This record gives sequence, structure tokens and C-alpha cells, in this order.
Amino acid sequence: MALRGTEPRRASDVLKHHDPVYSLEERIVASGSGKIEIGQVLGLVRSGTASAVAKAGGNTGNGTISAVTVSGRAKAGTYSVRFTGATAFDLSDPGGDVVASGATGVAVADDLGFTITVGGTAFVAGDGFDIAVVPTGKKAKPYAPAAADGSQIAAEIAIGACDATLADAKVVTVARKAVVVRNELVFAGGVTTDQKAVAVEHLEKAGILSAQGA
Repeated sequence: MALRGTEPRRASDVLKHHDPVYSLEERIVASGSGKIEIGQVLGLVRSGTASAVAKAGGNTGNGTISAVTVSGRAKAGTYSVRFTGATAFDLSDPGGDVVASGATGVAVADDLGFTITVGGTAFVAGDGFDIAVVPTGKKAKPYAPAAADGSQIAAEIAIGACDATLADAKVVTVARKAVVVRNELVFAGGVTTDQKAVAVEHLEKAGILSAQGA
């Protein structure tokens, strides 16, 4: 991070290019999130429901899906999980685009979060689950890679500051169609270098590109 003495951090230190019509959002930061700085990487926690059932016609395998959660990127509609082999599967959004690939026994953390556990009979290609998502709202929290509520997906970057220690607070974020300075990004304590690299990948998927240096 560049040294600037006592000069206050400015939004322009972080945000270099953006679309003035589409890039920015005013977000509610969830109470308990602490003080949010300009440049803070945020995840989005969506309230709503996500219910999973075996695909129409049933499955050959008798494994189960559990711990289904929605992230701030989740879309309303039905997501599909389809196996490409005994342990590998793809997750597609309601529009039919593959958004993640996964494996049994490994937690998925993307538009949705879930874990598929194998049963006594193995899955076969074509098996799967359908997950109906009904979102009702979302709030921002600091990016937390170990979380399971949606904040484990880096989604936006604060370009304002607020204090959400004891109550919800509003902050302006850059959410899409933007370029930011990577070494000006702010992460919560404990986020490792590798986890920061994953966050940059998440942001790129959201349309927020980054470059090292000013």
C-alpha cells in the first residue's frame, strides 16, 4: 500500500475507472461489521430461501445435498447441479450458464453454497439437484473467506467509510464495470495472501478488474 503520511484516503486512491451510471451502489452494511474503510473488500449476505430437491425423475446415486445458502450474487430462479461423473458436477444458474464446478465432499462457495455427500450408491453422469432460490434482500459485510453466509465471496468494494459496529450503516460501493488499484484494497484482519488472491478473482467475476499500482 502506498504511503501517504497523514493524508486521508480518498475514493480516487482506490477507484481508477468506472461507469458513472452502472458501477456504484448504496449498500447497507450489517450491524457488527465494525468500521468500514475506503477500499474495504465486501461480501454480500442475502436473505431469502434456497430449497434443493433431486432432479425430475430422480437420481441413480443416493447421496445428499446440505448446508444450502445464497450469496449476494445469487439470482432468483432455479439453479441446477448436474453430475458429470461419480464425484464431479457443474452448477448452472437460472439462465443455464455454468457458474461453478465442484466435487462431492467439498463445500461449494459461489452464487450458492452447499455440500454434496456421497451415499451408498454412487452418482452417475446426469444425476443432480435443482435448487430454487427466492431472494428477499442483501446486506454487505467484510469479506470473510471462512464464512458460510455469502460474505465468503468478495463482491464489492467500499468507496466510502462508515461505522457498522453497533447498527446497520450505509456506504457507497463499486459493484461492477470498474477498475481498481489492487494494492489499495483493504481486507479484514486474518485474511491471508492466498485468500486475497481468491478475492481478486471473485471481483473480476463481478466485473471489477484490478491493476497493481496507481
